[in-house]
Amino acid sequence: MRCWLFFILLCCFSVDVVADGKDNIDNKEVTPKKKKMGALKRLIRGFSEIDTNYIEPQHYNYTVMLQTTSTYDIYSLKGENGQSVTFSPDVIMKVGPYFGWRWFFLGYTFDLKSVGFSDRNGKRELDFSVYSSQIGVDFFYRRTGSDYKIRDAKMGPGIDASELNGVPFDGISVGITGLDMYYIFNHKRFSYPAAFAQSTCQKISCGSLIAGVGYTKNSLELDYKKLHEIVESKVNSNSVQVDSGLMFRRVQYYDLSVSCGYAYNWVFAKDFLFCASGAVAVAYKHSHGDMYDSSVLGFNFNNFNIDGIGRFGLVYNNTQWYAGFSGIIRSYNYHKSRFSANNTFGSLNLYIGCNFGKKKKYKNK
Repeated sequence: MRCWLFFILLCCFSVDVVADGKDNIDNKEVTPKKKKMGALKRLIRGFSEIDTNYIEPQHYNYTVMLQTTSTYDIYSLKGENGQSVTFSPDVIMKVGPYFGWRWFFLGYTFDLKSVGFSDRNGKRELDFSVYSSQIGVDFFYRRTGSDYKIRDAKMGPGIDASELNGVPFDGISVGITGLDMYYIFNHKRFSYPAAFAQSTCQKISCGSLIAGVGYTKNSLELDYKKLHEIVESKVNSNSVQVDSGLMFRRVQYYDLSVSCGYAYNWVFAKDFLFCASGAVAVAYKHSHGDMYDSSVLGFNFNNFNIDGIGRFGLVYNNTQWYAGFSGIIRSYNYHKSRFSANNTFGSLNLYIGCNFGKKKKYKNK
């Protein structure tokens, strides 16, 4: 059984932008406190300022939505002699309701077989995102359970390891915690929230450069004995031996990255939008591992690798009703001659919703 708590704060900053850029405050009555409040308002408005020729603002105060979420996780390990094993659990679909009020969007998706923050396999996931016109923030926390399967294995030249494919393996545990922050350069004409928060509508096709920074902590625990026993029982070869590079109990690596990419909103028909974005990150990684055999020294690495983040979305939004799907893919790579790993994970969301409670300025339109 698997269930999820999925919390999203969609910060759309629905403060109305004054056309002349000035606050409606009588200069004769301005106090230091009012000046500070005025500066704060201008700062908030700056985050939400848009060109209405390209972007239609949100017309409503509230929204309700039903969403299904499918998540996936692939982890590939490779030893120093070329042996490799790829693990992933089965994809599970979850469903749940959401409710939003202006800046806040709160929801809960769950597997119909169980309810709660974690299930009997120990799975836990929490995602938290903030979207404004200029800045986006993603926080993610994932702890995998014990329902992995071996999806692919290579044990060496001339060794048939096809019998390992699809074999359940509960000897691996993966954890990842990360924070990404990114800046949208052409934020007045390009709207990320239009594609991923349904809070605005892109009226004219437009793109933007994006750049950001991120921090990730990744941990991996592997039961080498279980892996070796499964290989011995499934592979018809008396000479097969699991690579010494995979003989570890636990590996942790820390990732500090700088990313740059491009995003494009394509308005291919009235009220329809397709968005695709991709970013490449140069990441500095520090890693250390504890070997299964205490007589063998562990390993500590420091090097640079390339990571990647991709997003896509298809949306129909007529300002009141909206529907569509969106997805995100993250790939984290670590490579050294003795040990290499790749963790690719993401989610796919399918949703339908309705906005209500029209704002005063749009009631007569």
